[in-house]
Amino acid sequence: MDTRTDVVSSQRTLLTWLMVTAMTMSMLPLFLLGALGPRLIAEFRVPTSALGVLVAVGFAVAAALSLVAGPVVAAWGARRCLIGMFVVSAIALGLFAAAPAFPVLVVAVALSGPSQALANPVTNQLIQSRVEQTRRGGVAGWKQSGVQFGAFLAGLPLAAVAGSLNWRVAVAIPALAALLAAGAAATVAGDSEPPRRPAWKVAVPRGDAGWMCGYSVLLGAGISAINTYTAVYAAHRLGMSAAASSGLVAVLGVAGILGRVGWTRRSASLRSPAILLAPLAFGAVGASLVLLLAGATQSWLVWLGVLGIGGCAVAANAVSMMTVIATAAPESVGRDSAVVSAGFFAGFVVGPTIFGALIDVGSPHFTVAWVVVAAEFLAAAAVSWWWQRRVSLR
Repeated sequence: MDTRTDVVSSQRTLLTWLMVTAMTMSMLPLFLLGALGPRLIAEFRVPTSALGVLVAVGFAVAAALSLVAGPVVAAWGARRCLIGMFVVSAIALGLFAAAPAFPVLVVAVALSGPSQALANPVTNQLIQSRVEQTRRGGVAGWKQSGVQFGAFLAGLPLAAVAGSLNWRVAVAIPALAALLAAGAAATVAGDSEPPRRPAWKVAVPRGDAGWMCGYSVLLGAGISAINTYTAVYAAHRLGMSAAASSGLVAVLGVAGILGRVGWTRRSASLRSPAILLAPLAFGAVGASLVLLLAGATQSWLVWLGVLGIGGCAVAANAVSMMTVIATAAPESVGRDSAVVSAGFFAGFVVGPTIFGALIDVGSPHFTVAWVVVAAEFLAAAAVSWWWQRRVSLR
């Protein structure tokens, strides 16, 4: 009996860490673009706004594929899709590391789109089908924190490798890790049903998932601008070193991990996790204004700003996914997760593009760009508040 319990526990632990790794790998290219941004701009001799274009390309692919990701996961099986995610991530990161020219880098980032699209539908389906009800809040928090673990990896250890060796080696390391994760995923208990042909039905934002999709568009726009341009802001506006600028991305990652784990566990004890969405978005408004003040007053405030973004904005995305798990019918989890993810990724297309355009056309102090980010978070808070008001009146 004890042996069986140990086996079940070890399988659950392995599955949890594989989900954390899947979330890490799905978003790692974004954080690498942010942490390595100054180096990439110098090597490929492109304007600062090119970083925004790169992020937009990757997430445009992810947003489009997210709308069909739910049926794919349902038809092929979550475990099979998990293995496929790791393989695609390895290919994308490998091409990123080997890119001889900027157009190849664009292709590599675009190839990361399928993994980004599948990440939440796959992991949410695994949680609902393979994790006990009492453990879902903690597991969801840890797996969502995997995204911010990617920020930590990009901003500290991989940035250190880039500084001591070169950025290509730093990107090649997670490419190899993704292949190893694919092998580990193959040892997890198989899917209960054989794969079948997906019903190619595009998920449409509607009902509660539609409101969360709108919220996620605005939240994603603000977060992606910060992820992409914080290191550039610190280097170009605040005069920080390359190591310190990358370190901001790492701090953002750590704050995001703590925020996601803490707030998702808290949300699991509430009547509805959605209650936290508006307050967290409003907290992100204050944090983004602190980032603005760092350029106008004391540069050290930038550290406080990224802590606030990690603890509020980044955590809000995890709480939105916890809301899907808690409120969607079992047969709708994949579809609703895909819709909310599509909204989040659409925000990632818009946010860096707007931010990059603003700092290229005459806002050298980043003032207007940061005000726009604050406005995006404020709009997200308003959407969530209005949605919750409608729910309470039903």
